[in-house]
Amino acid sequence: MPDRAAPPVIELRNLVKTFPLHHGLFGGGRAVVHALSGVSFAVRAGETLGIVGESGCGKTTLGKTLMRLHPADGGQILLHGQDITRAQGSALRRLRRHIQMVFQDPFSSFNPRMTCGRIVAEPLEIHGFASGRAMQDRVGEMFAQVGLRPEQMRRYPHQLSGGQRQRLGIARALAVQPDVLVADEPVSALDVSVQAQVLNLMADLQRGSDLAFLFISHDLAVVEHIAHRVAVMYLGRIVEIGAKRALFSAPLHPYTEALLQAVPVPRPGAKRERIILRGDVPSPVNPPPGCAFHTRCPIARPVCRERTPTLAAIGSDHQVACHVRAGA
Repeated sequence: MPDRAAPPVIELRNLVKTFPLHHGLFGGGRAVVHALSGVSFAVRAGETLGIVGESGCGKTTLGKTLMRLHPADGGQILLHGQDITRAQGSALRRLRRHIQMVFQDPFSSFNPRMTCGRIVAEPLEIHGFASGRAMQDRVGEMFAQVGLRPEQMRRYPHQLSGGQRQRLGIARALAVQPDVLVADEPVSALDVSVQAQVLNLMADLQRGSDLAFLFISHDLAVVEHIAHRVAVMYLGRIVEIGAKRALFSAPLHPYTEALLQAVPVPRPGAKRERIILRGDVPSPVNPPPGCAFHTRCPIARPVCRERTPTLAAIGSDHQVACHVRAGA
């Protein structure tokens, strides 16, 4: 288990990200998509934080903004305590080595004209990590580490299966020995049996290392398998965050309860109570006032329509943003 007293490797403080939205016949109208609205959390060495939520809640935007693929509009991103939110040019390039990403569709993130060996070697060359014989040895080491065969270094991405391409993406990301690995839905496009292999590979690669791991997924069963802590997102905000065991056994936010109750049970005849959410997810262009979840919440009170709840501590490692459950 990671040391909860250790300083965080990566920390977000009130991270904000918006996207301009042009509409109208000539694009003269202007609105703003509120993708991230004050997201805060910290991940320590050797820890995996799972990020879960419905499609459109901001999970992928969170990962890409943390990676600095999207510029943040507010808040801070701290790497080992250093603010990297506004880093540019050569300073940003040096930081890239420390934060790497595994994408949902690895095939679209590979250069199809490069061999698989060259794909893993490229970041080593860019960051000056190794060259010549040392670089070839490092590539061979990474292929072996992720379960790929040496002869596959001479193949091209289209000649690999989906699971093998995801292993190649993991090898490329880990080749430069990053401090933080962001995995965005890394197994959602794979068969169930291949999913298990890739998840076990990721867990094995992290075990005994200081790698801080941000695992983004809509699949709670997958997150339960790999994460130490879990953060639940809704409409660009974290509504609950805590240790995996506490969150799965005693969820506090009604949205978390609804997500967990929607997970299929292994016993077909088993019955359990279900929270049925009313309506659809509100538009991030025009989010509702107060708590964004109050339009669908079965326990909403008048205060929920008036004030936006902040994360309140419930126990030693469990926080919830809910006026009712936090006793506001």
